[in-house]
Amino acid sequence: MHAQVSPWYAHAAQRLAATDPAQVLAPPGRMEWSTHRGLGPGAEILGHCLSGKRLMELGCGPGHNAAHLAQRHQAHVTGIDLVGLQIQRARSHYGHIDGAAFAAGHALHHLQAASGSFDAIYSVFGAVGLTAPELLLAEVSRRLVPGGVLAFSVPHPARAGRHPVADDQPREDYVTMPDRTHMPIARWEFDAARWAAHLSRTGLRIDSAVELRHPLLDAWPTTLLITARKS
Repeated sequence: MHAQVSPWYAHAAQRLAATDPAQVLAPPGRMEWSTHRGLGPGAEILGHCLSGKRLMELGCGPGHNAAHLAQRHQAHVTGIDLVGLQIQRARSHYGHIDGAAFAAGHALHHLQAASGSFDAIYSVFGAVGLTAPELLLAEVSRRLVPGGVLAFSVPHPARAGRHPVADDQPREDYVTMPDRTHMPIARWEFDAARWAAHLSRTGLRIDSAVELRHPLLDAWPTTLLITARKS
């Protein structure tokens, strides 16, 4: 029998085959929380003055948002991704930017092993929602400074006419590959109220829950963007 390839590794490998992994890039001019560029807020939800602040991204992919925060906002950002290929891409694209660092590994393990505290932790379709929330959110809370921000975007639980789950169990979902094939995953798909309950158990108070939908392309909200703050 052949071992099943991780969907995230397969996704990164296809992206790598279609791009120049060694290309040095300029960071994007805006932080994105949705699959639609320019939709919703930007970096301001992490704090209005990020200069010198310590940030961590859980599931940084090729590093676009981390690079933006480091160069445009002078933040010190550590991007974590489960897939080493993504970290190779991030370092090749943005390794020249002061304040941006990238490391491969599981987000939960990095939070457990990290030194010091962070002013903000964020996830853009990353580890939040893909790791047991009772474990991940507790570690996020432990690593945030008092008043620190957690912000994360996840696929909206009611996208494409779905209904949010009625319990705390993950739901079967899939990842769409660059070649448009699908690979199965498990995802925790909560509505804002259930996320708020999970956050409150770890000392995090929800500040806002924003539904994002492209006004011309989407019939339903596609992204749920949540910000919370450590008490």
